[in-house]
Amino acid sequence: MFKIFGSNKKTGQYGEDEATKFLQKQGYKILERNFRYSRLAEIDIIAKDKDTIVFVEVKTRKTLNCGHPFEAVDYKKLEHIYKAALAYLKTTEEEYKNFRIDIISVLGIQNPKIEHLKDVSLN
Repeated sequence: MFKIFGSNKKTGQYGEDEATKFLQKQGYKILERNFRYSRLAEIDIIAKDKDTIVFVEVKTRKTLNCGHPFEAVDYKKLEHIYKAALAYLKTTEEEYKNFRIDIISVLGIQNPKIEHLKDVSLN
């Protein structure tokens, strides 16, 4: 476990680890982490929820001083995730009939509060 959370990278990694554990407890199967499509498009977690493939963006904040984690995901970020999701679907041999984009917010380091927004759209 991380003892020092001085860098954004360590904080982000911590949040992704917590989100992964959260999803697994919910019955999701983790397929991949940190799938990179381009310099701007990375998917933090790719998981399977029953017959649906789920592309998960994780945002972590130690405090609310810089705003709620969900506020960091704007339309442009969702566009990049969507493009990366389509690229991933082209690379996999398994066919999925359903897919969605979710966002997980991890707030705090000690006893983090985790919130899960399902099926976020570009509309």
